[in-house]
Formats: sequence, structure tokens, C-alpha cells
Amino acid sequence: MALAVFGLCGAAFTIVASMSSATSTEAAAPTPVAEALMALATVAPPTSTTVPLRPTAPPTLVPTLVPTLAPRPAGLLPEHRILSFYGNPLAKEMGILGELPSEQMLARLKQQMAAYAVTDASRPFVPALELVTPAAQGWAGEDGLYRARMKPEVIEQVANWAEANDALLILDVQIGLSTVPEEVEALIPYLRRPYVHLALDPEFAIPSGHIPGEVVGTLDASTIDGVVRTLSELVASEHLPPKILVVHRFTDSMVTNAWEIAHSDPNVQIVVTMDGFGPPALKLAQYRSYVHDQGVQYSGIKLFYHHDVPLLTPKDVLGLDPSPDLVIYQ
Repeated sequence: MALAVFGLCGAAFTIVASMSSATSTEAAAPTPVAEALMALATVAPPTSTTVPLRPTAPPTLVPTLVPTLAPRPAGLLPEHRILSFYGNPLAKEMGILGELPSEQMLARLKQQMAAYAVTDASRPFVPALELVTPAAQGWAGEDGLYRARMKPEVIEQVANWAEANDALLILDVQIGLSTVPEEVEALIPYLRRPYVHLALDPEFAIPSGHIPGEVVGTLDASTIDGVVRTLSELVASEHLPPKILVVHRFTDSMVTNAWEIAHSDPNVQIVVTMDGFGPPALKLAQYRSYVHDQGVQYSGIKLFYHHDVPLLTPKDVLGLDPSPDLVIYQ
């Protein structure tokens, strides 16, 4: 297969930087009146003609309190779709997120969403910003891992854009020669926020002896399942809505043993996204191979403003089988 669909490898290199049981009961403390009546009933009267007085009603029983559980937060999918702008504000080449000033970028995101709403309003779109962090890079860096984590101020900048526009923030992980658990752990403080979700980009999970851009990387289903467990535990412990986990793919080898990815965890919604650029015929074929034919839980597709010629229209995209739950523009 010709690698006409090959992501944006070079673009990643421009960044510098209990309660008790419901059946148990407990007697209430007697009231002063009840105490007086009980005393008269148990103490011998001064004369035998006195009739002992007894309480006129049995003691009141205290009902056991049953904890009221808050309703489980619903996941965004499938009732909604998501439309995301991808990139990094430090690198225009990485995608639309960093290509335009923030005001223009956010206005264009709203315009793109409106174009989809006109085509199909049955499932409302939720806006999202997909920030690449860490970003794979072509040099080793101080730790030799060929990846650059974004500084907190960069992440907070994009998080603020998302919050101000009722959008999601998706943190897209390119690990270089690092490991997925290590890089996900570094993002846990952000993932505790209800609107923050996660993406894995196997293209930049590079085997030892190579550098990003030389080869297309790979992740195994077992690694992806490990992330699902981490996210699920976070959702449960922090009482969060279900997290979305995006997995990018445009070759067989990018996700090995893909059929073993578990889709049964209610705390995590997994979206497999057909990544990569190319002409419509190639993109549609790749979508069939890596989304339709794989029986994924939720489906996604990435479109490239500058590299897809011609660019698929919203009608084209929503007409795919299955119709995407996530649409990303880079």
C-alpha cells in the first residue's frame, strides 16, 4: 500500500518546548413525657387503689437512612457527535489549532460545526480542541526520549479556550521513545477535569533504534487496555462522566491485536479514528478497513485542510458507514 495516507510526521518536530443496613432499626430516645409515663408505670403507687399508668403508645422507631446515590453521569456518545480542531499553539504546521490566532480559530470551529448542523441536526455536535502533548520530535532531548511535554502554561492556555467556549479538551499523546503509562500519568491532573479527554497516536510510538518520522510507530491492544483501566479508575474515584479515549490509526501495524481491545467498560468510550491524508477514494477505503470492518465501539475520521484534495464535505463525512461520532480537522 502506498503511504499516501501517512499522517503529518514532520509536523510534530517543530515544537521547542455506609451506612447501616436498610432492615436494621434503633429505638429513639424517649421524650420527657414518655420518661414520666414510664416512671409511673414501674414505680409502686402509695396505695393499692391507684391504677398504674402506662404509655398510651409504643416508642417511636427511627427509620434507617438509605443513602441516595446521584444519577450516573451520561457519556457524550452516542447521543452527541464531537467536532475537534487539532494541533498545538506553538506550531502552525501541526494543524488548525495553532495555525490561526485563537479568536479566528474558535470562530472557524463554530462555522465548521454550523456546516454539519445544516447537514444533520439529529445529533448535536460538541466542539473540542485536540492539543498534542507530548509531541514527538526529531531530536533526543535531555532525556533521550524524542518527545517534548508541553509546559503547564501551554496546556492551561488551550484549556481556557475550551472552557470559555463550552468545548472539550482532548490531550493527544505522542510518546516518542517514552511509554504510554508514563506520559498518561503526567496528564492525570488535567484528566481529573470533567471536560478533558485523551487520545493516543500510535504513529509516534517509536521502537528503539529509530526516531520519529523514520518509521510509523505502533501500539498493542494490551497497552490501550491499560489506558482504559487507568481512565476507568479515575472516573470512578473522582465521580466523573465517562472519558473518551481516541485511538488514531491508518495502517494495520499501528494497532496490533486490535480485535482484543475491550469495549465493555462503561467508564470509557473508545473512538477509533481513521487518521492520515489523501484523496477521497483512499480515505474512504482506509475508513472501511480500520473503522467499518473492525467493528469499533465508536468511529472517527480526521480531515486535513491543506492535504486532502479535495476535502470531503460534511455531507460526505456524515454519509460514511458508520457515520462518524468524532470528526477531527487538522
